[in-house]
Amino acid sequence: MMVVEVEGFFGVYMLYCTNPKFKGRVYVGFTVNPERRIVQHNAGLRRGGAKRTSGRGPWEMVLIIHGFPSDIAALRFEWAWQHPHSSRRLSHVSLRSRKESSLQFHWRVVSNMLRVPPWSRLPLTARWLKQQYRMDFEPTLQPPLHIPIAFGSVRAKKQLQPQPPSMEEEGREMGLERCSLCQGPVKPVEKLTCFHSSCRMTSHLICLAKHFLKAEPSYLLPVEGECPVCHQSLLWGSLIRHKNGCFEEEIASSSSQDHWADELQI
Repeated sequence: MMVVEVEGFFGVYMLYCTNPKFKGRVYVGFTVNPERRIVQHNAGLRRGGAKRTSGRGPWEMVLIIHGFPSDIAALRFEWAWQHPHSSRRLSHVSLRSRKESSLQFHWRVVSNMLRVPPWSRLPLTARWLKQQYRMDFEPTLQPPLHIPIAFGSVRAKKQLQPQPPSMEEEGREMGLERCSLCQGPVKPVEKLTCFHSSCRMTSHLICLAKHFLKAEPSYLLPVEGECPVCHQSLLWGSLIRHKNGCFEEEIASSSSQDHWADELQI
C-alpha cells in the first residue's frame, strides 16, 4: 500500500488497544512522526511511550487528524479531544452513552470538533490508518467540504537541511517579486503563489489572507477565496500545501494564534 508523505507534519492520533485484557481502550495523543510514535507506545514508557499505554499493548494507531499549521494548534486539538466536556467549544457534545464503545464515542467527539471553529477553518484531513476500524460521519456531523476523509498510511516527510544562500542568490534579493495586491517586494518565506499553471499571481501570505477574509471579517483564517489575478477559486489549505511548509514555520514561531490575528488586524 502506498504511504502518503506530508511536509511539516503535525498530527493528533487515536490508538486502539488489542490486548485481550484491555481490549477496546482508546488513547489520544500528538505526534510529528506517526511511524515512530506507534513503535514507542508499543515499546513501553522507557522507550518513549506514554504512561497510560505502557504495559497495556499491543496498540494500533487507527485514526489520525493532520494538517495543523503548528504544534500549538495540534496540541490544543489534542487536549479538547481528550477533555471534550471541559472545552467550551464542545459543550453541546453529550456524555458517552452506555451503548457506545470508547472508539465510537471518540469518533463522535472528533466529528463534532471538525464542525466548530477554529478547527473547522483549518486545512485538516481525517485519515483512517486501519480499514477494519473505519467509521463514517453521521449525516448530521459531516465536516466542511475542505476537510477530506482519507485512508491509508501517512508519514512525516524528512526535511532537507537548508543551504546557506550563495552570493548570486543574495544578489538577486534586490530583484524580489512584487505582491499582486500591495505591490511590495515579497521575500520567499512570506510568498504565496497561485497553483493554476497559467496564472502568475504572487502575494504576501498576509495580503492574500486579508483578501480572502474580506467576505468573512470575523474569522481568523480563510477557507477559500478568489485569486486576485486569474479570479479562479482557491482553497486556502491547497495554497498552504503548495507553499511547501513555510506557513507552518511562520505560525510555529508565533507564541499564540493571537499573534496571527494581530498580523491580520482582525
